[in-house]
Amino acid sequence: MTAPPDKAANPFRQPRAVWAVAFACVISFMGIGLVDPILPALAANLKATPSQVSLLFTSYLVVTAVAMLVVGWVSSRLGGKRTLVIGLALIVIFAALAGTSDSIGGIVGFRAGWGLGNALFIATSLAVIVSSASGGFAGAIILYETALGLGIAVGPLLGGELGSISWRGPFFGVAALMFIALAATLVTVPALPRPARRTSLAAPLKALRHRGLLIMAVMALCYNWGFFTMLGYAPYPMELNAHQLGLVFTCWGLLVAIFSVLVAPRLQAHFGTAPVLYVNLIGLGVVMAVIGLGVETPAAVIVAVILSGAFIGINNTLTTQAVMLVSPVERPVASSAYGFVRFIGGGLAPYAAGKLADATDLSIPFYLGGFAFILAIAVLASGHRLITAAETAGGANPEPDVGPTLEPVGDAPAGEPHGGRA
Repeated sequence: MTAPPDKAANPFRQPRAVWAVAFACVISFMGIGLVDPILPALAANLKATPSQVSLLFTSYLVVTAVAMLVVGWVSSRLGGKRTLVIGLALIVIFAALAGTSDSIGGIVGFRAGWGLGNALFIATSLAVIVSSASGGFAGAIILYETALGLGIAVGPLLGGELGSISWRGPFFGVAALMFIALAATLVTVPALPRPARRTSLAAPLKALRHRGLLIMAVMALCYNWGFFTMLGYAPYPMELNAHQLGLVFTCWGLLVAIFSVLVAPRLQAHFGTAPVLYVNLIGLGVVMAVIGLGVETPAAVIVAVILSGAFIGINNTLTTQAVMLVSPVERPVASSAYGFVRFIGGGLAPYAAGKLADATDLSIPFYLGGFAFILAIAVLASGHRLITAAETAGGANPEPDVGPTLEPVGDAPAGEPHGGRA
């Protein structure tokens, strides 16, 4: 198996505008883990059940998933920068409103608006970074995954610190940080002209007709089912306060960052994408089984969750690359189609886990999450030849039509136009 291209390029030498978008990505991804340390506090302060609190994930991710279908249509008409700005502004507004709410229903509703902004921002930011970063496609993905890892690592720490003061703190914290990211985007990202071709509303759904993209999307749905089951329900059996939960998920997030940026590319170079993903998903299934078996032992749950960060980091990087490799459509369309399917899994999992826990006991959702990881292996195996062929050939993905690249600033190398290919 050949190593990923652009191996010698430094993914961290980038134009300032790319760094501004990457910074905004960090803050956006912080929102994933920021609320984890305050889930028990929300349940206690707002007199809500864990299944009701889980709707914070469900409303956020389901709206994100559905909105993914229109992101390409919007960005192809408004341009990349305007779409980024609108997405960031929506996150600022709805995160602040969530902090002012006095009911779980109000927070769930505001998280839905937050999810809309998240969809506009995330899908567009990935396309802008891939098209504009120096070092080609592989370097852009590493930069994007670095932002994801940092956001996931720092989010719980900040959430724990702010949550120990008040459960409202993390929401206001996200609003303030996203406002800074919005200002940085307005100042440093140049106006990007609208793409030459407009994306139709049906483009993401039509893209799912392609077998490779559909297989990767369904695999990611199964993966996200297990991932968000753990993220939404693991805090309860740990029996920790907000500050302690923040430290646990920060350790978890650090492993996500380290393994996504440093370990995943090396494993991919030696063994190939699909074999690494098979072993990785087995590891996640084992982790979920350990959590289910040790649900009455907080220490076992804590150790298992932290260790899962290594597997999640590897999975995030390799899955993102595999999606872009096997898809024969433009990357922004592929990202929207893939995001729609996978976020549906992430949105439904916490709610289903809550209902299962209420009807049975807290271990059953984790067993189901472990089964979802194993099911993902079978789905991925059905497309093994497609992934291997695309990886060997360097990918069949056409270049994204997202406008011209950002001009490099300072000593950053110019890189390839519209990014390289993996």
